[in-house]
Amino acid sequence: MALPKKLKYFNMFFDGDNYFGMVPEITPAKLTKKIEDYQAGGMPGSVAVDLGFDAGALDMDITLGGLDAGLLKKWGVTTADGMQTRFAGSYQDDATGDAVPCEIQTRGRFTELDLGSAKVGDDTSHKYTLKNTYYKLTINGEEIIEVDVLNMIYKVAGVDVLEKHRANIGL
Repeated sequence: MALPKKLKYFNMFFDGDNYFGMVPEITPAKLTKKIEDYQAGGMPGSVAVDLGFDAGALDMDITLGGLDAGLLKKWGVTTADGMQTRFAGSYQDDATGDAVPCEIQTRGRFTELDLGSAKVGDDTSHKYTLKNTYYKLTINGEEIIEVDVLNMIYKVAGVDVLEKHRANIGL
């Protein structure tokens, strides 16, 4: 019998700084492609043409358990890839006990900062939204997906999807 591997533990790093115990939740990027239907004369139906990624496809939300001046100072990052994040998760199959690492690395900058409400005795979670230009998903040491918008790189399972396109335009 097999069970899916479930997230048991995770940690977050911002520019290499360890935020163990400070991040209760993240919403990883929801990778979405920009697709346009194309139908020309003689075609009995349309074909979905892949035009890259949607705006916001690499966006990520992170919830911090409370106030952190160091992270708030990163609001001033001025370059599109000026801040690096790393999610390090441990997923376990409860049928076998097997646990594997899962890592998501991103580069980007904050575009939204929500300090929530301030009420004595209540949770004071703060939510950050990142607009990323780089995303890499690695599971058990294997690179699954890598997207680097600024360098025109898009890899899936080690296959460089854009290699021929870069060569065609002299990159």
